[in-house]
Formats: sequence, C-alpha cells, structure tokens
Amino acid sequence: MKTILITGGSGLIGSKLSLALIAKGYQVRHLSRQPNHPALIKSYNWDIENNSIDENAFEGVDTIIHLAGAGIAEKKWTKKRKAEIVNSRVNSTQLLFDYVQKMNLPVETFLAASATGIYPNSPHKIYNENAKPATNFLGDCCEKWENKIDQFTTIGVRTVKLRTGIVLSKDGGALPKMAKPILAGIGAPIGDGKQWMSWIDEDDLVNMYLFALENKSLNGAYNAVSPQPCNNQNFTNVLAKILKRYILLPKIPSFIIKLLLGEMSIIVLGSTKASAEKIIATGFKFNFEKLTESLTKIYHE
Repeated sequence: MKTILITGGSGLIGSKLSLALIAKGYQVRHLSRQPNHPALIKSYNWDIENNSIDENAFEGVDTIIHLAGAGIAEKKWTKKRKAEIVNSRVNSTQLLFDYVQKMNLPVETFLAASATGIYPNSPHKIYNENAKPATNFLGDCCEKWENKIDQFTTIGVRTVKLRTGIVLSKDGGALPKMAKPILAGIGAPIGDGKQWMSWIDEDDLVNMYLFALENKSLNGAYNAVSPQPCNNQNFTNVLAKILKRYILLPKIPSFIIKLLLGEMSIIVLGSTKASAEKIIATGFKFNFEKLTESLTKIYHE
C-alpha cells in the first residue's frame, strides 16, 4: 500500500485526512516542527527556516500532501505577520521541492492546499480556475504559493492544487468564531451582507483529497467549494436557525469592521463566488451541497 507524507498533518483537515487514509489502508507519516512518535502516525522533523528535513521521512514515499501554512485569520496583519503567512507557504513548498529533486525521489503525486483567496473581490462574478489572481495581499500570496507548487510538474510529478473556501467544522477554523456571537445573542450579518461566501464541509474536503489521490486523471487547480455558495446574510440566518437563535441586531457596518481589522477586513467583507463545476466534471460527488445539510450534520449529529 502507498506511503503518504503529510505536512500540516496535525491541523484541522490534516488530522481528519490522516485518519481517513489510515482507515483505507495507507501508510501515513507527518512532517512536524516538533515531531513525536505516537503509535498511529510517526512524525519527522522539518525546519523551514533552516531549510532542513529529516531524510528518513521520505523513505518509500510516493505521495506528498502539503497542507502546512500559517493561519490567515489568527493574528492581525502586521508587516511581520503578512511575511509569516507568505513565507510559511512559499518557503515550505520550495523546501519540499528541493528535497524531492536533490534526493531524486520517486514521488508520483503532490497534492497541495491553496485557497479561493487567489480570486479577486467581486459581488457579481463567478470565478473558475482560469481566472487571473487578485491584485491584493491574498491574491499575491496565493499566486506565489501556487508558483512553487507548480514546480513539481517540471519534474514529472502529478500535481493537484485544491483552492479551498471556508471550511465548515465545529472543531476549528471560521465556523466556531461565526457561531459564538450568534450563540451569545449578538450575531448579525457583516457589512451589507451581500458578499459571497464560498464554503465546503470538512468531510467533503477530506473526501476531495482522497478522490484527487486515487484518480490519476486529476491535474492542476480545482476549487474546493460547495456548488451552492451563499451570501453573508443568508449564511448568518441559516446558522442562527440551526443553532436555534434569533438575529435581532442590525447589520454591522463595514467601517467598523475596517477600523477593527484594517486590511484583514477583506476576509469577511470580500466577496468570492467560486465555481465547483470543474471538480464535479471529474465525477466527484458532494455529500453536503447545501449549507443547511452541512450545518445540521455539524451541530445535530
């Protein structure tokens, strides 16, 4: 059975994907800045700043799944933090490529996370994978990131990029932060509430990685988003209904969000409607196309 090396394996999706792979019989290893050796998954050290990886991690590996990267919304976007966000993605990808190349490793497949942040902010357009990157921080970050990912194609490695939207999970990511004010009775749509939110259920995202791994015809970029995006106001109302709460407050004005978050406000005020048509055309099936289906599963199963 294939041996798979995962970066970001202890993260929200990495941990769930690791267990799903093991359940299917794959051998799984992690690269970690602080490796440990649990019985289930062995981890090996990598040090991005010092450009080093424990070469033992690559023994027998034919697939690398690259999920590592500093959280976009964890800290305010200072100049230093923005550099950390970019470097954690760009430098880590370059490091993996350098080791695969210099060790002449027989890697068959490289699956990598990217983000719908690569697309411009638009209330009207629907973005497919051929769209030009946005000319803002997120667009620039994603473009540099994907350029490094694409290096793997130059050495004959099948390369797939999953441009991920808002991942819905109660275990982390954006959803608990969105649910908290609603549960406290102070939830409200943000800005005009019309900005599009391209989302995906955590289980569908894990299944998409499995699908991309096992279907060799997949190459290049795919939007990892539900076929049914929704706007912020609708998302807020549906979440409140699932949580059995009422939205009583008026919309939070955009200027308040901009004062609080500065440039980072684009995360919640920006509008991105990404198309899922390309991944659907490959035969991938979503289990949670509708927001109500995903949120009901998350909070009531």
